[in-house]
Amino acid sequence: MLRTRALVALVAVVVLAAIPATSLGKSGKSGASPLPASACGPLQYKGSGSPDKIIASDLPLQGANRALTTEMAAAVQFILSQHGWKAGDIKIGFQSCDDSTASAGSWDSAKCTSNARSYANNSDVIGVVGTFNSGCAKLEIPILNRASGGSIPIVSPSNTYPGLTLGGPGTSKGEPNVYYPTGKRNYARVVWTDRFQGAANALFVKEKGAKKIFVLNDKETYGIGIATLFRRAAGKVGGLSIVGFQAWDKGATSYESLASKIKGSGADTVFLGGIVCNNGGKLLKDLRKVLGASFKIFGPDGWTPIQDATIKLAGPAANGMYISQPGIPINKLSGAGKKWAAAFAKSRGGKQPDPYTAYAAQAAEVLLTAIGKSDGSRGDAASKMFGTKIKNGILGNFSIDKNGDTTLGTVTFWVVRNGKPFVVKTITPKLSLVS
Repeated sequence: MLRTRALVALVAVVVLAAIPATSLGKSGKSGASPLPASACGPLQYKGSGSPDKIIASDLPLQGANRALTTEMAAAVQFILSQHGWKAGDIKIGFQSCDDSTASAGSWDSAKCTSNARSYANNSDVIGVVGTFNSGCAKLEIPILNRASGGSIPIVSPSNTYPGLTLGGPGTSKGEPNVYYPTGKRNYARVVWTDRFQGAANALFVKEKGAKKIFVLNDKETYGIGIATLFRRAAGKVGGLSIVGFQAWDKGATSYESLASKIKGSGADTVFLGGIVCNNGGKLLKDLRKVLGASFKIFGPDGWTPIQDATIKLAGPAANGMYISQPGIPINKLSGAGKKWAAAFAKSRGGKQPDPYTAYAAQAAEVLLTAIGKSDGSRGDAASKMFGTKIKNGILGNFSIDKNGDTTLGTVTFWVVRNGKPFVVKTITPKLSLVS
């Protein structure tokens, strides 16, 4: 999709180099073979001797989410440094890898597939923190699952699409078994799924006075999933009517006709199931132009980072928009989470981390814990993830169940006012609304 292979390599190197020097160690010679520079930054290691194994972060380091994802990669390395560059007795190096392209401005299917093959073919790679996008995870998980030498464990900080771990409402036929060709699981996540986020959004929009809702999606795995689950939950909440359900074209130059259709439907609310990278800024601007500044607009966590993506791309049109995000705000973390946030902020000049950065750090902790309990092989490390119980973790107390899902479950809602995001409230939906 880019003009030349050289440009791909150049962009990747430039973006990976943009991660602050305070959170990256030196490149070092080691017995572990580095992943290719075309997609990954230099091998980092500050422990004694040379690393035995490598973990990689797999995130889209280009596009609207760049500020967030580079911070998340830095958080993974920060956790590794806190562990003394070891998982148990195994010495671990780190590489930050990019699954996006400049032309896409987001994750790219070819890059996701290529990255996963690189991890699978490098016997020194023992684990991956990623992916950021659920669509990318659908491509990477099965490749890592059937890797020679054993399935490679992968822990996501942000995949919320339910079908990666469970079947049922909001998922496709054959999920999740299609992602695990060996019959054994190798994927876990530390973030709650869209079943809970969809339910929390349904409760929240009703609380905000919505009655007639037009639901949009961006046609991607995550977008269709969250839009479908929101629609389903809205029907169970009661008092809410879905007056439209369709996709927006990320390649469109104008959304005014779509906005006019929404206006003509009698809707008083729009729910935007999708990611801001898919021309979200233009979509918001055109919706506001036609529907007005006071029209109620809601979006899930695909519209984060709020400040550096949604507000940056949409400008004043973002004002009044409500955005949900699984988990709790950084300033609400306690115990180990509060200490981690303070230490990480100090390492980056005092900048408070994004909520999803805490999830990246927690994902790294889960992966390192599993590796530390293993015999040093990929397959054993993958098996050790399931049933893991975290006490006083960055995100609190939780466990990873047999499917790879977390027992955590709170959704935070933000609102944009005068170009700044503010926390409105947190909601934990009842299981009866989710199941």
